[in-house]
Amino acid sequence: MSTSIPERFSAPASDSARDPKQSMPRHIAIIMDGNGRWAQQRELPRIEGHRNGVSSVRRTVEECARLEIEQLTLFCLSSENWKRPSHELDFLMHLLEQYMIEERSLLMEQGIRVQVIGRREGIPERVLNEINKTIEITGQNRGTILCLAINYGGRGEISDAVQKIARRIEQGGLTADQVDEQLIAENLYTSGMPDPDLLIRTSGEMRISNFLLWQISYSELWVTDKYWPEFEEDDLHQAMQVYATRNRRFGGLTS
Repeated sequence: MSTSIPERFSAPASDSARDPKQSMPRHIAIIMDGNGRWAQQRELPRIEGHRNGVSSVRRTVEECARLEIEQLTLFCLSSENWKRPSHELDFLMHLLEQYMIEERSLLMEQGIRVQVIGRREGIPERVLNEINKTIEITGQNRGTILCLAINYGGRGEISDAVQKIARRIEQGGLTADQVDEQLIAENLYTSGMPDPDLLIRTSGEMRISNFLLWQISYSELWVTDKYWPEFEEDDLHQAMQVYATRNRRFGGLTS
């Protein structure tokens, strides 16, 4: 696979001091929103939106692998989604199980490594088994990391990290003075992963929905009005093109 940077994702010609590779996001995170509204507009059951959303997942994963994006994180199921009707949740679990089974060989062909973040409570055992099997089978792959956020909430993640640190302090292995940003980051679900460079949200909603609250502190945001089942490779390219023009200052000033 070529390691060249596509010209259309490069920084503007006037930005001569910028390394072209910095114009490519290392880590892309996506809030996949709008499945239900896509279905309702077509007078279809909401579950048909979720079913069609899987095709967008496949397209996006394949394109990120082709472009050699280091990590793609997809917000699949939030901790708040358990409030939805039971039949919809059952279908989402079925889709997740089906994805793990049917996409496994393709993930292996493309060298994609699967990781999962979130709480495991509430996920059916059969689904957990397929998730664990896919994580194990793809564990030695060295291509794009596909991180699936399942039963995930940003506040819950931070709460879990704080509890882990508090237990270490209680046990005498740590003092309060040793708690800093690095220690907190090391105790998040995403420990060892790069923070997202680019956060994409579909459906036009201008909110982050409790997703990667700690990690997106300096992420560039890009929102499209398209619903997730409509999201295609060209939309990903457009987001990356906009990202390539951004000047990421991380709180500093432009040199």
